Amino acid sequence: MPFSHAKLTAAAKQALSHMGEALDIPLSVALWDGSTTSLGKTPANNARVTIKNPGVIASLMRRPTLENLARHYATENIAFEGNLIATSQLVRAKLKKKDLKRLNKKLLMARLWPFLLVRGQKAKPSHGFKSNAEGAAHTNKNNKAYIHFHYDVSNEFYRLFLDPEMQYSCGYFTDWAGSLEQAQQDKLEMICRKLRLKKGERLLDIGCGWGGLICYAAKHYGVKAHGITLSEEQYAFTRDKIRALGLEGQVTVEIRDYLALEGTYDKIASIGMFEHVGLKNFPTYFRKINSLLVDRGIVLNHGIARRGKMDLRKALSHLTAEKRLILKYIFPGSELAPIGHTVNQMEANGFEVHDVEAWREHYAPTCRHWCERLEANKEKAVALVGPERYRLWIAYLAGVSLGFEAGSILIFQTVATKRGKTKGPSGMPPTRADLYVPNRN
Repeated sequence: MPFSHAKLTAAAKQALSHMGEALDIPLSVALWDGSTTSLGKTPANNARVTIKNPGVIASLMRRPTLENLARHYATENIAFEGNLIATSQLVRAKLKKKDLKRLNKKLLMARLWPFLLVRGQKAKPSHGFKSNAEGAAHTNKNNKAYIHFHYDVSNEFYRLFLDPEMQYSCGYFTDWAGSLEQAQQDKLEMICRKLRLKKGERLLDIGCGWGGLICYAAKHYGVKAHGITLSEEQYAFTRDKIRALGLEGQVTVEIRDYLALEGTYDKIASIGMFEHVGLKNFPTYFRKINSLLVDRGIVLNHGIARRGKMDLRKALSHLTAEKRLILKYIFPGSELAPIGHTVNQMEANGFEVHDVEAWREHYAPTCRHWCERLEANKEKAVALVGPERYRLWIAYLAGVSLGFEAGSILIFQTVATKRGKTKGPSGMPPTRADLYVPNRN
């Protein structure tokens, strides 16, 4: 090493001191020698980043990308102490573009250039999807691999941060200060109301998760519900739940791809599965749902979306650094479309769209609750999935919460009916008043 640890430590401290004077953000940085430098006058909640050795800075200087930073975080070359979401919110509120202009880049380079002569610290997470994570070719085989990677981590892992109903989709907060449990119950109730479920109707849930909706709808609305999933873990959990609730004659579940499904249903729900479909498969997806519905049957499609752009093709072909990270380490095969494109595809494939509701501001607190619960169960989570995967999930949940809060990610519930051969009235109520009568629970 051409420079001693003492000289590199001194250089890093000088650079950090300048950053603190220029930015004044509520964060401190601990170096490999145990020393700590504050980047603001009042660090919030003891929020601190720890850098393992000089090679980490060397690596980040050579490759200053979000993915490289995430790799170092996953392998604990960089550690974080404190509330990740709260700290990020404070930094975002404090840090403005004008503050960045106060950084003296020449001074920073004068202090940090010795790190370019240091061997970079390697950061190669062992956890990651091994095949094509971008979903360029969605096939039955690939879809199952994608689902297995994300959902079959273990039911015990998901229990650490989900509500008792194991709802792994956006909650519905009738009160922003309400609990996650109540928000998920209210979500299930709202879905049933939007579907206008009636006793004896046949309900299909595509991508049924851990069976929360099909069991809730059967218990509270008297429907005959069927759920499909590609996850072995979810199937086993749902099967046991149906037995425990005594719903065997009313609720069924199977491992099956939606394309292989047959039969006819009065109502169909797709909650949090749409992201797995793949944009090129939208026509096939909606035509299949259409073929399974009775005329004027109702479908509720609940899915995360990206913001609309003037040039859709260009936008869809561009993968941000954040998206690449999620595809590689968390959610392989997922693709998001603007809501306008989804509505267009529904109308082009035999549906009449009646309602589109944005739930973005509901998903931010949902993910925040999940992140905080997983943090609170850190020891159990690490024992189940290992420290690397735990850190990636914490970063993922925090990042998604912040994304929904900022509006860079969106989510919508779209309600439509099958046009079919029936002309004229859709059969839908004249107003939405039925959705907001006093809750039955």
